[in-house]
Amino acid sequence: MDNGASSYRRYLEGDELAFEQIVKEYRDPLTFFIFGIVRDYQAAEDIAIDVFAYLAAERRYSFKVTLKTYLYMLGRSRAIDHLRHRSRRQTCDLKDAELYLSESMSPEEALLAEEEKRELHRAIAELPEKMRTVIYLIYFEELTYEEAAKVMKTNKKQVDNLLYRAKAALRSTITRKGILV
Repeated sequence: MDNGASSYRRYLEGDELAFEQIVKEYRDPLTFFIFGIVRDYQAAEDIAIDVFAYLAAERRYSFKVTLKTYLYMLGRSRAIDHLRHRSRRQTCDLKDAELYLSESMSPEEALLAEEEKRELHRAIAELPEKMRTVIYLIYFEELTYEEAAKVMKTNKKQVDNLLYRAKAALRSTITRKGILV
């Protein structure tokens, strides 16, 4: 075959089956080529579909290079664009997404939970520095009392006392603000 040029000519003349033949012949190799660039199979499939959609809609292939070369040029260009845009997008870890999309939690409940979480973090931010530090080390970093004592350059008993006072201060702040944690 002439690398798809005759099939594309037939497509331009109105033969829809010719385009299906092009897609069937080049979809997998193009997807794997794009995957080599983006390292994400789902994205590679999406980009390959976009390339074929562009080929069908725009009809700008000029037959100066083989159709395969043209498809790979489009695929490479779109893969690079994808990488450029992906670096600007914020992504969410699947575990975090499951928290928000769990079937047991409605969107309203998820919103309330997020607001309560923000309020709790604001209340922690109002604590004195040593109390904030001990809360962070024990509950967020999950250090033991001994490890937290080493980080804070104190002893285990002082960490225990500081944590007790920090929790009491948080409790009063939460009660005063009416946060339901």
